[in-house]
Amino acid sequence: MGSTVLSLRIDGELLERVRQHAAKRGMSVQDYVVRTLIRDDFDERFTSSVDETERFYREAM
Repeated sequence: MGSTVLSLRIDGELLERVRQHAAKRGMSVQDYVVRTLIRDDFDERFTSSVDETERFYREAM
């Protein structure tokens, strides 16, 4: 899988908070943002899977 550049325009205060969060974890801002997006995407897909499983079993009853 290749990579693509994503350019963001964000508030200076938000960037500073992101920098602080990244620094606490010994990460670059880029790595922190990418990991946060990956985690959020996983959480969303997991929630969808759980919802789908619940619907499946509800319909089977």
